[in-house]
Amino acid sequence: MLEPKREKYRKKFRGKRRGMSHRANRLSVGEYGLKAMSTNWITSNQIESARKAIVHYTKRKGKLWIRIFPDKSYSMKPAEVKMGGGKGDVAGYVAVVKPGRIMFELGGVDEEVAIEALKRAGQKLAVKTKIITK
Repeated sequence: MLEPKREKYRKKFRGKRRGMSHRANRLSVGEYGLKAMSTNWITSNQIESARKAIVHYTKRKGKLWIRIFPDKSYSMKPAEVKMGGGKGDVAGYVAVVKPGRIMFELGGVDEEVAIEALKRAGQKLAVKTKIITK
């Protein structure tokens, strides 16, 4: 799964998830893209699952660009542990996705194949998505 090689701080605050995405909101390299229409955290497992769905449907033809990276750690305390005792251990990594963010780009395949592959990838993610074309 995707995760950062190094971090300055191991544990992060949860943060606010308000507003629109100001970066990565236009297609830059591919002809088709999967755009987020709602706000949520996307885990590294969800990104990998969506990537596999696209690669499987396109039969590894064309080129795929992943435009999000899970660089935010989230922590969880073990089950049946009393309150207190500090913040829990790092459980995994997520990418914060806001509306308007292009998450995946696809190029070099037919339109029908690209749209179906991106539709299948969108079903793996925890946000509402929209398929866009150049």
